Amino acid sequence: MHKGLITSKGDNIPQTVVEFLYYLRSVKGKSENTIDGYKIDLSIFFKFMKQYKGGEDENDRLEDIIIHDIDIDFISSIKLPDIYAFINYITIVRKNGSNARARKTAAIKSYYNYMVNKVKLLDENPSLELEAPKIGKHNPVYLTLNESRQLLNAIDGKYKERDYAIITLFLNCGLRLSELVGIDLGDIKGDALTVRGKGNKERAVYLNKACEASISDYMDIRFDMDVPKECRALFISQRKSRISKRTVQHIVDKYLEKAELTGENYSVHKLRHTAATLMYKYGNVDIRTLQQILGHESVSTTEIYTHVDDEQVRVALNKNPLAEETK
Repeated sequence: MHKGLITSKGDNIPQTVVEFLYYLRSVKGKSENTIDGYKIDLSIFFKFMKQYKGGEDENDRLEDIIIHDIDIDFISSIKLPDIYAFINYITIVRKNGSNARARKTAAIKSYYNYMVNKVKLLDENPSLELEAPKIGKHNPVYLTLNESRQLLNAIDGKYKERDYAIITLFLNCGLRLSELVGIDLGDIKGDALTVRGKGNKERAVYLNKACEASISDYMDIRFDMDVPKECRALFISQRKSRISKRTVQHIVDKYLEKAELTGENYSVHKLRHTAATLMYKYGNVDIRTLQQILGHESVSTTEIYTHVDDEQVRVALNKNPLAEETK
């Protein structure tokens, strides 16, 4: 089977869902991670519906229910109360939190919008009035400036030049994990790095002195690694092939632990948060520029980095003209 090929029987999903996922990929340019997430969410949704609406024994495991035979008549029979029954099921039985429920709600609404407004296979959209669960806003977890330096100083070992360049790019450019492992040698021209983000959309990221120096040091080592000519990846694994996302995660986790920075659930993605926060806090980078650097479609996504930390709150309170007034 070709990579990326989705089939109704092979993936056990209704044919209309297969066509919807192809629409997301080819027309909307959604990433493979987004497509996989929608496929899983809609699979659970239709398996529940087949059981809930009497098509399957309620004692059957949801995972075992066949749904590739679901037709338009069945899909048309699903109403808003049925969808709320599903939301209740994932809340009570599957223990989904607000983020997971919001993602499934978005998948359902997007699917029905496609069915009604794009391919016009349905006359009515039962999800039109479906409300998404409220998601509590949390400030992003990030390393402070001193903790970032602490992490960089912890890097050593046989592959220290490679690992230092990887973490430097994360901390300075705010790259996603998939963007970093996807960098090819030809993507770097001078101080410009071409990055392929979500939906395979390209953007330019400009390398500062720290990034250029770390990549230069690593390239001196890479040329001595006897890498096959056909491998154009920038970052190479021990096996002399493109480094994997899992390996990069392991590298970051290893140095976070060595630097004793494991108490805040730090991860590769938290280094992206760190880069954005440091640029905003210390570099006075405006929100629109930060949006472009990070590759966010919506500026509202970028706005989570405009949070203030405890020290900023303390300084602000001390600027009150009454701060020094004591008896």
